[in-house]
Amino acid sequence: MTAMNADPAELQKFSDLAHRWWDPESEFKPLHQLNPLRLEWIDSTARINGKKVIDIGCGGGILAESMAARGAQVTGVDLSEKALGVARLHLFESEQSVDYRHISAEDIAKEAPGTFDVVTCMEMLEHVPDPASTIRACATLVKPGGQVFFSTLNRNLKAYLMAVVGAEYVLNLLPKGTHEYAKFIKPSELARYVREAGLDVEELVGMHYNPLSKVYSLGGDTDVNYLMRTSKHD
Repeated sequence: MTAMNADPAELQKFSDLAHRWWDPESEFKPLHQLNPLRLEWIDSTARINGKKVIDIGCGGGILAESMAARGAQVTGVDLSEKALGVARLHLFESEQSVDYRHISAEDIAKEAPGTFDVVTCMEMLEHVPDPASTIRACATLVKPGGQVFFSTLNRNLKAYLMAVVGAEYVLNLLPKGTHEYAKFIKPSELARYVREAGLDVEELVGMHYNPLSKVYSLGGDTDVNYLMRTSKHD
């Protein structure tokens, strides 16, 4: 095994909330609200039906399970046993099929290089000590010609005010302490990590939340939340 690229405090934080993962009115409400948007964005280019997909940092399985419902063969990996336990339990309710594994991105990359048509790593990079290591693992896992999808948070004053102060303290969309501003990643930094890992940047898009309509949408403003689609050369 490689040295674990994980912050024990971060793992504990999400493990403590794991039992509430599938409650759409819980601390994970934002994930439930934005999941259809990110699923559609992934599927619109990757066409995941029948493809082998791996979700890195799958947590309780919201995205992983929704991709399985679209016909993908999904593996979900996470380092929180509690979150994975909740994810596995929810399969009995949804009757979907996902192979959940308690393993790091780096270790499964050693085990199964070039195995997957699609790799997703959403809302995870800002929670690990070494995001570049996670990105290299994602690049190793994907087949040549495959796609890797990332989402994370930009690092600037607007992102701090909206994602930390606004979301955690004013609107109470997220539990206080969910995000650590210093770990946010600028799009230029993510693009550099991606290129260094041997991937090409194909698309950069912003994700916006309207607190009045309570609706998430995609657009050109990448100041706060953003998504990046990348590909591996044939």
